[in-house]
Amino acid sequence: MGPDFSEELRLLSAGCLVVAGVDEVGRGPLAGPVTAAAVVLQPDNIPQGLADSKKLSAKRRAYLAVEIQKAALVSVAHASVEEIDRLNILRASHLAMCRAVAGLGVDVHHALIDGNMVPSDLAVPSTALIKGDGRSVSIAAASIVAKVVRDRIMVDLAQQHPGYGWEKNAGYPTKVHREALENLGVTPHHRRSFKTVHNML
Repeated sequence: MGPDFSEELRLLSAGCLVVAGVDEVGRGPLAGPVTAAAVVLQPDNIPQGLADSKKLSAKRRAYLAVEIQKAALVSVAHASVEEIDRLNILRASHLAMCRAVAGLGVDVHHALIDGNMVPSDLAVPSTALIKGDGRSVSIAAASIVAKVVRDRIMVDLAQQHPGYGWEKNAGYPTKVHREALENLGVTPHHRRSFKTVHNML
C-alpha cells in the first residue's frame, strides 16, 4: 500500500482548509545543503503514482515533480552548509522546513511533517508522521520535489568540483566520495561539522 489522502481528508473535514505536506532531503550527505519542500495538494487533482521518493527512479521522480508543480502549491527552501555546521543537521533541516512552509505564501492551517519531530519554530499547527512519505501523498509529493531539486544542485556543484561523484552520489559518503576526500581534500561545500570531514581538517 502506498501513501493516500486520508490524513489530509481528516484535517480538511475538521475545518483545516490548507493542509501542507512537508519533507526534507539531504541529512546524510557530507556535502551540499539540506533541502525541504512543502506541498499543498488539491483533493480533486492529485497526480497519480505519488510514493516515497526513495522508491522511485530518478526519471520517475523528475516526471512527477513536474506534475506536482502543475497541480499543487509548491515551495522549496534550503539550509546552507554554513547553517548546518553552525546549528547541527537536525536544526538546519527544521529551518529548511520552516522556510519551505513560509514560502508557500498562504496561511497553512495544518502541516504534516515527515518524521517523529515537529520543528519547534514552525508557526502553524503540525503533526509529525513517522514514515510519512509512505503514508501521506502530500508528504510523498514534498519528498519527490525536494529530492529532485537537491539532486540538481549537487549535479551543478559536481561540475565545479569534479572527482567527488556528486552527480551520482548527491554528496552521500560513497566509496568514491570518501576516496576523493582523501585525495582531493575538503571543498567549501563540505560539512565541516560531520565527523568524516572534520577528521580530515
